[in-house]
Amino acid sequence: MLDDVYRDTESKMGKALEATRSDFASIRTGRASPQLLDRLHVEAYGSQVPLKQVASVNSPDGRSLLVTAFDKSVVPAIRKAIETSDLGLNPNVDGASIRLSIPPLTEERRKDLVKLIKKKSEEHKVAVRNLRHKAIDEIKHLGKDHTITDDQIKRGSDQVQKITDKYVKQIDDLVHNKEKEIMEV
Repeated sequence: MLDDVYRDTESKMGKALEATRSDFASIRTGRASPQLLDRLHVEAYGSQVPLKQVASVNSPDGRSLLVTAFDKSVVPAIRKAIETSDLGLNPNVDGASIRLSIPPLTEERRKDLVKLIKKKSEEHKVAVRNLRHKAIDEIKHLGKDHTITDDQIKRGSDQVQKITDKYVKQIDDLVHNKEKEIMEV
């Protein structure tokens, strides 16, 4: 029973860590990265679809991105999605492809991005701590049902805390690495 709680908690915390990774991938650094456009949705074929479904994105060099639409008719929608995003990029349309130059970040913008990363990481840590809280409640509930002993409740709570510490540390490591990447000129 406790193993189920650990497994469930570990799996959900793993998802929170993945969410942190994907959030960080979409935050711009000085380098051009196709993941920058991962969270963009495009108005195409009567609905909002992820950019990946209507175009390919690659980085021919470290300073620009090339978005190639699978269907030329969605190019204006892709351009609009990029212009209205919070990325601050200026799309240059060339037939079925869109070229994006990634300007170097200013010092002020770098500091803003670091703040944004810390804010997002805090949100994910809160999610991890909420999962810990739920797991400990489940363990206490098992104790109330007399399914496990008081010692097992204590050991279970300690184990959940260890799992939580592990994931919070991994999120902190992601923050540290992303911060280094952003501040690198």
